[in-house]
Amino acid sequence: MAKLKKGKPIILVTNDDDITSKGIRSLVEAVKDLGKVVVVAPEKPQSGMGHAITIGSPLRMNQVDFFGKDVEAWQTSGTPVDCVKLAVDKILHHKPDICLSGINHGANHSINVLYSGTMSAAMEAAIEGIPSIGFSLLDYSFDADFSASKQIVHKIVSAVLSKKTDKHFLLNVNIPIATPDKIKGIKICKQAYAKYEEDFSERIDPHGKKYYWLTGEFKNFDKSKETDVWALQHGYVSVVPVQFDLTNYTLKKQLEKTKLFQ
Repeated sequence: MAKLKKGKPIILVTNDDDITSKGIRSLVEAVKDLGKVVVVAPEKPQSGMGHAITIGSPLRMNQVDFFGKDVEAWQTSGTPVDCVKLAVDKILHHKPDICLSGINHGANHSINVLYSGTMSAAMEAAIEGIPSIGFSLLDYSFDADFSASKQIVHKIVSAVLSKKTDKHFLLNVNIPIATPDKIKGIKICKQAYAKYEEDFSERIDPHGKKYYWLTGEFKNFDKSKETDVWALQHGYVSVVPVQFDLTNYTLKKQLEKTKLFQ
């Protein structure tokens, strides 16, 4: 269990690219002066896992020394959501002050929020009443440059820690590929209606058996200047407030009014 100096917040850090990724190391470096950082992250890449949890096999966890003596770190065999659950129940034994997930290698804007392991980890923390933020950089490269991202992360996390937030506070933050001086600012956005037009490429393996490889082209159907996609295309950091209540309240009212099922 992490022990703190009085008044220091506990910052839980996780991701879906695995505990050795450059993104999570950059996230730790960006916030380690803001509190006591505790890392609990997957031992292998878990991109696209969404809100999956492990129920059919045992979970394993061991402490590692990847981030220096001042950062307690654990790697697990589970999903990003498993990591949050294990952190609260078995490592911290209480809720941290904030949960940060990322920095993801690649975009998590628009519809990607539904598939993202990065955002699902942050969402799981928010469900548990922990203010949370998911961070992503629009660069899929293993050796991406996170210098601008670290500045953005520090600014946003500092601001959030300085204010009292709702316990279900959850942000999806995406950062464009740019040097710090080229980022135009931070824009509060809505999630764009954009998705991948998918296709499965049919191939033959060396044994003559068919297999399929998911491919697709990203299509933006939302031309509003209020979206995360627009902001990122125009050099802004996008910040989308997210909720896990998926109720369509407009449709709920319509169904109640029309009494369709009565």
